[in-house]
Amino acid sequence: MTETSIRTRFAPSPTGLFHVGSARSALFNWALARQDPQGRFVLRIEDTDVQRNRPEWTEGIIQAMAALGIHTDDPHFEGPYFQSDYAAAHREHAEWLYTQGRAYYCDCTREQVRERQDNPQLGYDGFCRDRGLEPGPGRALRFRVPDGGPTVVDDRIRGRVEFAHSSIEDFVIARADGSPLFVLANVVDDVEMRITHVIRGEEHLSNTPKQQLLWRALGHEPPVWAHLPVIVNEKRQKLSKRRDKVSLEGFLDEGYLPEAMVNYLMLLGWAPGGDQEIMPWSEMEQLFDISEVNSSSAFFDEKKLRAFNGEYIRALSTEEFVRRCQPWLHGESAPWPAENYDDAAFRDLAPLAQTRVALLSEIVANVDFLFLDEPVEDEKSWSKAMKPGIGEPMLSATLDRFADAELAWEPEALKAALEEVGAELGLKLGKAQAPVRVAVTGRTVGLPLFESLAVLGRERTRERLRRALDRLRREEEAATPASPGE
Repeated sequence: MTETSIRTRFAPSPTGLFHVGSARSALFNWALARQDPQGRFVLRIEDTDVQRNRPEWTEGIIQAMAALGIHTDDPHFEGPYFQSDYAAAHREHAEWLYTQGRAYYCDCTREQVRERQDNPQLGYDGFCRDRGLEPGPGRALRFRVPDGGPTVVDDRIRGRVEFAHSSIEDFVIARADGSPLFVLANVVDDVEMRITHVIRGEEHLSNTPKQQLLWRALGHEPPVWAHLPVIVNEKRQKLSKRRDKVSLEGFLDEGYLPEAMVNYLMLLGWAPGGDQEIMPWSEMEQLFDISEVNSSSAFFDEKKLRAFNGEYIRALSTEEFVRRCQPWLHGESAPWPAENYDDAAFRDLAPLAQTRVALLSEIVANVDFLFLDEPVEDEKSWSKAMKPGIGEPMLSATLDRFADAELAWEPEALKAALEEVGAELGLKLGKAQAPVRVAVTGRTVGLPLFESLAVLGRERTRERLRRALDRLRREEEAATPASPGE
């Protein structure tokens, strides 16, 4: 590997579920690294927050990235590394900065700093810069920000950003116990891992001048910086895990396809050019250019994501669609006993369902009538379909017609039979089929009725018609006023 090879890094903290903003950052870094035949995407787990880190969160990060196509066994992948394993290197670099006069020890408390200043917003006043303190209890190590300035950050997305040194206090790089702060540990890790490009969220831009100063103080040229636009909700507020749906795992659990998520996340701040938005990863990876990322905030439009997902679902082969639906059809998440699931029955209706769902989880509401002992009771659908003068006569006549053994139990014959029954009652097919659909499936909308009846079978269909008719008659009887003297 040459020294000029692209080396990006993704450095999440394992403190929760995988945020969609983190997923976008990972994908942008992954795309750039893969454009270089010798490029590397480095996964570094920043696990120094002992109180909040959990091993399961680390595993969750790796699994979430794998779902996006970022696999640990890919030749472009390197890691995972753990920041806690490099504590000794962090301390060594802190000590080196001190011996070179680029850092000094300070014993000032926050209270003392505030007492010396009229404006507490000014930050540390450099009181200990020239006191020559040596390491000792209660003494933190501060970086000596150079006089003059400014520090200029050349950002691939935001252009030239200047930070006056007068606005940057001599910041702490190591605590009194010798443990380095994140700002130093982050830079040391990037230096040691030869990172060439740092692509991350814009909330880190304010830290960048301090990190760039540290890079140069350690004798290295800083990497290429690129700060991605913030992702906002429909109110143009930054996505918040306390308020918004933000976890990648949550979207996947709802039935969003990983490839649809990848496609959509790549478009949050970047566009491949032209009018085409639905695009496979292989094409986006080649077209991606970090300098073409927009600096304006990116709107996370779930309606658009849902539309994307529907397009991807419809593009699946029937066999693949059946496979992808399996987690919702049997097992712990299915709303029916495992033994009720009939794979052959589902496969018969899968092509029809595939054109109607935007999320894989929606498959349940489309086919639950097949696997539940009784259909889901939707009272609004019942009231709408079972109107007086329509529901009872329609169900009764249909029950009789479907009892005819000579009636072929296939969609066209069933449709013709129901049209005949409706015509006898003065009803067009649309109104005639509503009571039957609700009696059999529990809802006024769903998959094509006659294909559904054909798969459900004659006996189960007639049993549901009979139960619905019995209920309707009981309701009508209960609503009929009693005669005088009864």
